[in-house]
Amino acid sequence: MGDGERRVVFVTVGTTCFDALVKVVDSEEVKQALMQKGYTHLVIQMGRGTYVPAEASGNSNLQVEHFTFSPSIADYIREASLVISHAGSGSIFETLRLGKPLIVVVNEDLMDNHQSELADELAERNHLFCAHPQTLLETVEAMDLNVLQPYMPGDAKPVVALINKFLGFPID
Repeated sequence: MGDGERRVVFVTVGTTCFDALVKVVDSEEVKQALMQKGYTHLVIQMGRGTYVPAEASGNSNLQVEHFTFSPSIADYIREASLVISHAGSGSIFETLRLGKPLIVVVNEDLMDNHQSELADELAERNHLFCAHPQTLLETVEAMDLNVLQPYMPGDAKPVVALINKFLGFPID
């Protein structure tokens, strides 16, 4: 890694309010852990949240910026060296499709949180790391990006054929 290399951590909460994630990422401890891992910039998409991250990073030299919404987060994900995301399937699969290392943080405040099941399964298969707001610091400190396995989307044709057969549509 060169001295001038830009290494961005992109944090996204999607369209939700997930202040617990934004607050913990904005903590001095998490910022220091990210810097120790070699990251230079922190970009936070804060969605509908009310907590506003600090522009200055306190004792660290991590460059911090934030915004509420963007028409597309794909460019932010492409630029990122690491993505920290809520457990929304769209954000997860877009990040995995772009081959970016990912920490998924489960929002425990959501009722009937099916998202944690997806995050847990993908973490078990080593496609991403899974954390909760209170364990994010430990996850960042312990993460080894070399253990992550690329996610290869499955072939949906057999599922489509089964659905078409069930609905009585002709099978190609």
